[in-house]
Amino acid sequence: MKAIGYTQNGPIQGAGALSLVDVDRPTLRPRDLLVAVKGISVNPVDVKLREARAPESDLGILGFDAAGTVVETGPEVTGYAVGDEVFYAGDVTRDGTNVEFHAVDERIVGKKPASLDFVESAGLPLTSITAWEMLFDSFRLGEGGGDGQTLLVIGGAGGVGSIMIQLAKALTNLTVIATASRPETADWVRRMGADHVVNHRDDLTAQVKDLGLVPTYVAALTATDQHWPAILEFIAPRGHIALIDDPESLDISAAKPKALTISWEFMFTRSMFSTSDITAQRDLLDRVSQMIDAGTLQSTVTERADVLTVEALTNAHKRQESGRVIGKQVLPGFSS
Repeated sequence: MKAIGYTQNGPIQGAGALSLVDVDRPTLRPRDLLVAVKGISVNPVDVKLREARAPESDLGILGFDAAGTVVETGPEVTGYAVGDEVFYAGDVTRDGTNVEFHAVDERIVGKKPASLDFVESAGLPLTSITAWEMLFDSFRLGEGGGDGQTLLVIGGAGGVGSIMIQLAKALTNLTVIATASRPETADWVRRMGADHVVNHRDDLTAQVKDLGLVPTYVAALTATDQHWPAILEFIAPRGHIALIDDPESLDISAAKPKALTISWEFMFTRSMFSTSDITAQRDLLDRVSQMIDAGTLQSTVTERADVLTVEALTNAHKRQESGRVIGKQVLPGFSS
C-alpha cells in the first residue's frame, strides 16, 4: 500500500523529511479495525515529532486524524462492521494515518458525521478529544456547569481552541474569553462563539481586568511559559490551569499562594496505556459527531488540499511551522 513517511528527523526542507513509499498493510490486533483512509489532517504534533523524533525503524509514518471506511475487522471487534464510516485520532505509539490503509483500536474510534464528507470530518478528532478532555476531565466541569465562572482560552484560533470555544458555549454556562493577535483570528474566535477577545501579544493581565472578569479556568494552548506570570496574576484563587504545549520550565511554586491546580492534557494517554476508561474517546467522538449533524458544532476546517501528495503534505507541514494556521488543515486520503 502507499504511504508517506520520513527517514530522518529534522527540518521539513532536510534530507529524509517526507517521501512516498510502498509498505505492507498492517497486521490487525484482536480489537483493530482496518480503515481505508479517505481524509487526514495535519496537527502541530506531526511537526514536533518529525523534527525531534527519529524513526524507530527505517521509516516513520506520521498522521493521527483520519476518516474513512472499515474494510476489515479483528476477531474481537464488536462495535463496527465492514463498510462503517468512522473518524478517529489514532495512537502515538503506532504508525500514523498518512497511509492507504490504517489499523486502529475500535475503542478510540467514532462514527463519522453524516453531514460532512470524509476530508472535512478528518479535521475534528484530535482537537475535539483534546478540548473535551480539558473541559470535562481536567477541569472536571459537568455539562451545564460553570455558572458565573469564566474560561480563558490562550490561542483561541488554533485547532484545539476553535473547538474548545464551541464545546464550552454549547455544553457549559461558562463565559469564554479567547486570545487572538490578528484581525482575522479575532474574527474567527468570535465566529466560534467567544464572548470576549483579548490580544495575547499585549498586556493580558490588564486586558482581562478591564473586562471585569476573573477566570477560574485557563486553557493554555500555546506559549505557556511566556504567559505564565500573567496567568498567575489574573486567575482566580483555587483556579485551574490546563496546558498542552511543552514549556521548557515553569515555576509552579508561584501557584501555591492561590492554591491553583495545574494539569497537562495529552490526548494519547488513554490509548498509550490502554486505560480502563479508554472507550471514553469513542463515546465523546460519537457525541461530537451527533452535535455536528445537529448543527450544534461547526467544522473548524479552513485549509483543504485537493490531492494527497508529498508536495501537498510538505506544504501543510510548512504552514504548521509558520504558526499562522487558523482552525484546521485537511487533505484527502490515498483511498478517496
